[in-house]
Amino acid sequence: MAALDCTTFVDAASGQALLREGDCATRITPASTFNIPVSLMGYDSGFLRDEHTPKLPYRAEYNTWNPDWKRDMGPRDWIRYSAVWYAQQVTAQLGQARFDRYVQGFGYGNRDTSGDADKDNGVTWSWLGSSLQVSADEQTAFLRKLVRHELPVSARAVEQTAALLRLDDLPNGWRVYGKTGTGAPVGADGKDDYSRAYGWFVGWATNGKRTIVFARLAQDEKKEEGAAGPRTKEAFLRQLPAQLAKL
Repeated sequence: MAALDCTTFVDAASGQALLREGDCATRITPASTFNIPVSLMGYDSGFLRDEHTPKLPYRAEYNTWNPDWKRDMGPRDWIRYSAVWYAQQVTAQLGQARFDRYVQGFGYGNRDTSGDADKDNGVTWSWLGSSLQVSADEQTAFLRKLVRHELPVSARAVEQTAALLRLDDLPNGWRVYGKTGTGAPVGADGKDDYSRAYGWFVGWATNGKRTIVFARLAQDEKKEEGAAGPRTKEAFLRQLPAQLAKL
């Protein structure tokens, strides 16, 4: 089966596709790109308060595999390290019903927050290789609503989320905001197949006059060093100044 690959840029104001290459319609797990919606939910609900509050304690029962996640964290560190346990604390305090309402209101992907069959884990697991699936086209549609303030959340929730997502400005004056995600398809043995890992990088760039939303998806064809999301981000950002100049 061919590896999934998509690059898409959309003008935020008009909705015009400026570039669309590859398979941008197939849905897969959003993985940690879903931290963008979770951040909006957290700030809108009042659970998240600023870039550093609340600072939540790491607990041994989270049993995380990633050493970078084994620390107390606030929102900025959560986004920087893509710490699954922090996102799960945000969604757990919302509860399933409110979490569902946000996902439906955002029109996000297939909107399926049920989680794994018979595990009753939708509120903390649906976006992690489970029921919730999104395509690159749907990522840009969601981001376009975000930057246009068309989502059912407060303006402050959008502003605070953007602050967490802001990356270094490009040399040509564009400001860039984005989030990585790393996932994998389930192999024949029922386990995640990281020789076919998915790398997401989604976000937007603005120069004050124009805002462009983007989604990049790249799937590995063999086992690679390092997480797929950060690798995808680094390659994309290297090409982004030249790409924006052409759009």
